Amino acid sequence: MRMKIFFLIICTIQILTVLLIRDSGDCAEKKLEPFTVSYGSVSGNRGPLWIAQDLGLFEKYGLDLKLVHIPAGSTSVAALLAGDVLAIATAGSTVVAAAAQGAPLVIIATDGPTDFKLVSRPPILSVNDLRGKTIGISRPGTGPDFLLRRVLAKLGMVPDKDVSIVSTGLTESNKRMMIMLQGGIDATVAQESNIVQLELQGQKVNVLANFLDLGVYTTITDTSVTRQLLKDRPHLVKAFLRGFCEAIWLAKTDKELALRTYKKHMGVENLAVLETIYRTGIRHSTVPYPLEEATRADIEFLAAGIPKLRGRKASEFTDSSLLRELEAEGFFAKMQR
Repeated sequence: MRMKIFFLIICTIQILTVLLIRDSGDCAEKKLEPFTVSYGSVSGNRGPLWIAQDLGLFEKYGLDLKLVHIPAGSTSVAALLAGDVLAIATAGSTVVAAAAQGAPLVIIATDGPTDFKLVSRPPILSVNDLRGKTIGISRPGTGPDFLLRRVLAKLGMVPDKDVSIVSTGLTESNKRMMIMLQGGIDATVAQESNIVQLELQGQKVNVLANFLDLGVYTTITDTSVTRQLLKDRPHLVKAFLRGFCEAIWLAKTDKELALRTYKKHMGVENLAVLETIYRTGIRHSTVPYPLEEATRADIEFLAAGIPKLRGRKASEFTDSSLLRELEAEGFFAKMQR
């Protein structure tokens, strides 16, 4: 009897040893792959990226993901082409402009339409009052710059003729509005959450135009990669999309989680401002297919200065194949159960 028990103990030890060796081998095989993503402005649209990073969702899908802040879209495009980052979260218009001139870039996902507004300091009460005045942007060639020029055309004004457009170097619209209120510029492009934040501080600005109401659609953030990465290492891009999309779902279904994330990463304490950031920032679709409507609008506007864009289709600058694969595999259906 004792020999039988001893034999069983020895067998158990051997089995456990084999399992431990196999598990350690599996861990070695599951080494996380590096994946660096840049993002532009610090805004509500970044919520899913921050949530995914904080909750370890990218690690869950095999990525050692690093987020870096690159304010200018043109700089982020250069970093992507140089291989310094593997994906960029920046305005789709910047990517379309670069791709039209030969950069092998493609938009694979979107953060949804952005609700920008044209605001002015109090003495300026209407769009007509802007004639001869100065509008401040972050930098030339950025998404908000393209967007502003489209809006001015809708309003019957010629950029750089009827109004002057100047670079402030500031990506945060709340900082640009402070310069505006101090008289440095007369108007700027702002997001609603920044307007609310300013009003809570006792400051007042005039909203001259709501871009979405004018039918001017754009995205402050489209996720883009190189076509080479999409071709050679689609598993990396797909892993990123899994983490990103799961974070979108969490942001849409767990408001408190999103508010805590904004408080942590944006340094905002006021609940009213946090609520506005959430309402205007989480516009992502559960399956964040690129917004072809916004891309078409970008093409139409940019074609005046980039002849190679004339006659081009939005589908030439986007690729939804990996999102379609995830949907066909039931990833989104399982996530929502």
